[in-house]
Amino acid sequence: MRNKTVLVVFFFNIVLSNVFGQEKDSKAKEKEVELKEVVLTKQKKAIEQKPDRTIFDFESQAHLNSGSVMEGLKKLPGLIISDVAGMMYQGKQLEVFLDGRPLNISSNDLNSFLEGMPANSIEKVEIITQPGAEFPATSGGAIINIITSRRAKSYLSATYSSGFNFTNYDKFRTRFNNSLLLSAKNRYFGWQLNVGQNYRESALWSTISTKSNGNTTILSDTDADRTGRSTFAKSALTFDFKKDRLLLNYDVNYNNNDSYVLGNGLGFQTNDFSKNKTFRQDVVATYQKRFDDYDKKLDFRFNYNRSDNDFNLDSRLQNTNVLDNTSVYDYVNFKIDYSQELKLLDEGKMSVGTLFDNLAFETKSFGLTNLDYSRRTAATYLEFQSSYKKIDFILGGRAEDYVIKGNTDTTELIPFKQFRFFPNATVQYNFAPQIFFNVNYNKKISLPSTSSLNPNNTNYQNPNINYSGNPQLQPTIFDNFEVKVSAFDYAYIGYNVSVAKNQVINRVLENNNIVSNTTINVPELKIHNLSIGLPIPYMLFTKGLNETLKFDFNPDKINFLYVYTGYQIHQIPDLNTKGFWMFNLMSQILLSKEIKFVTNYSYNTKGGNYYYFIAKEPFNHSLDVTFSKKFLKDKLSVSINFDDVLNTNQQGFGSSGTNLLLQSKNDTRRIGFTINYKIPTKNKLAKEDPNLLNKERKENNQLITN
Repeated sequence: MRNKTVLVVFFFNIVLSNVFGQEKDSKAKEKEVELKEVVLTKQKKAIEQKPDRTIFDFESQAHLNSGSVMEGLKKLPGLIISDVAGMMYQGKQLEVFLDGRPLNISSNDLNSFLEGMPANSIEKVEIITQPGAEFPATSGGAIINIITSRRAKSYLSATYSSGFNFTNYDKFRTRFNNSLLLSAKNRYFGWQLNVGQNYRESALWSTISTKSNGNTTILSDTDADRTGRSTFAKSALTFDFKKDRLLLNYDVNYNNNDSYVLGNGLGFQTNDFSKNKTFRQDVVATYQKRFDDYDKKLDFRFNYNRSDNDFNLDSRLQNTNVLDNTSVYDYVNFKIDYSQELKLLDEGKMSVGTLFDNLAFETKSFGLTNLDYSRRTAATYLEFQSSYKKIDFILGGRAEDYVIKGNTDTTELIPFKQFRFFPNATVQYNFAPQIFFNVNYNKKISLPSTSSLNPNNTNYQNPNINYSGNPQLQPTIFDNFEVKVSAFDYAYIGYNVSVAKNQVINRVLENNNIVSNTTINVPELKIHNLSIGLPIPYMLFTKGLNETLKFDFNPDKINFLYVYTGYQIHQIPDLNTKGFWMFNLMSQILLSKEIKFVTNYSYNTKGGNYYYFIAKEPFNHSLDVTFSKKFLKDKLSVSINFDDVLNTNQQGFGSSGTNLLLQSKNDTRRIGFTINYKIPTKNKLAKEDPNLLNKERKENNQLITN
């Protein structure tokens, strides 16, 4: 029996190693011979596990890049995106970064931003579950870093991307996007420009009802027909000064969203039109100082971000303006980072840095200022990394000083002036390359987002529904613990618990048939999460163990099933909560003519608590199918997608302490295609230089930002 167990373990080690890119050094790179010249290319991994993060490759996975960024994110195993409770990965609330910089938006503004970005403009997504001391302590439980940058070559190169989708649930609706990436670089100077647009028509059906004495009363029943228009431009300049480098980035995004809403319910009937415009600008200047010692690095970065939002709701029945709300925030950030190698045990590294940022946020309703909010943060950090034989250590600390103040139109905000220290520690035992056992602890803080603070309603409302933020929200303190065993990127088992003080959450209450949706601080919240991921090659069942061991694996050339399952429970004092299970199955089958057939099935069980919400229906239940093929020597990629084939993706939540039932359904069943075309060049052997929009600053599993 013992011999059989050893054989099984040995088999899975070999299979996992080969299937997902862990081949021997002699086979780590493919050789392509053309005109007696050799081109070396590196095989990308669909999923890559690192000690502090999980990396998902979007660029080469057709089932992820066929729609919007939001639609692609919803297909990632372990990631939960809910209209009522935000974005969470394996039990940790996510702070959203774009190209290594915090977006500083959440709620509906974040959903609109991600829905307006085409997924085929994304290179990869990093989910950093164990952010160390060099990351802002305000990252909270975890970080999702959406990376849009590509690589620039030493000649003019261009990539065109386009996609078209349609839904036909109650009527024909279309969605399409186009983008163009241009870049060039020489010895001293380089530039990159990415421009694009996204047009999308969608529908949302929502019902809020309450039950009393066995009778159900419909408080609100709405039918929203929505149109979203987004345009974006991302530009970069880079200047080389011997070893040093200057990077300049300017990004701009413009969203113009309309919604026609028919509503009825207890005592009312409405016919409304809303318009939401957001103009977002981001400027970054980075100077990278380099030394004769390659491992010594010094970076200076300045970042300015401004966002203007204008939301209007008009009643077409009464010909009146119901809501006229605006907001603007200005964010300034300056940081310095320094790192160098040190002799700590077998080897080691020291990182140190400082940060100063300031956020000013102002909101108005019908021209009158009802929130003037400011936040200043000053921080410094020190972190050490070292290795001893098969053990890696990380020990760090970050000190941050906060000054938060402001006032509404009626009162002053509760001031928050504190100095706090945030430690982090990681110990990892490496059984073999790419097989490790990891234990991590970090303390973090999450400052309320501007969306949560905004006292104005930036959602649809009617006489029975009211949405508003809470300017008096206090920051949340997190203690995060995690234990994880990972093998060859795809196979892992992990358990983590996050203990939060003053957690900011959505709360839906009902009083005299009036439903209020706002944000509150929960004094204490614990989230437990267990996750398991396992790849299974199909040839194990058809060819048996011996033939499987002999096979020379390539992840793009085999059929396999990836199984993910997770269990999560939210514990809130004085509330009897239940957990829920999450399942994700991703199957890849290679058909004739090198057509790739990918099926993705996601399902979350009902009955569990998601904060104060109770899932009355599976809030994630979808079957997605994608066919893809590459043409013209891999320069042209074409995919056809069928999303939510069974039309089962909908949400139904109860709210603890009430008799409310919140139900919503989007037109998620869609059909479409996506193309990516790399305009060919005669110089196929030109050297690739690091990307311009997002220069790699640190290696060895560290953040890859400016």
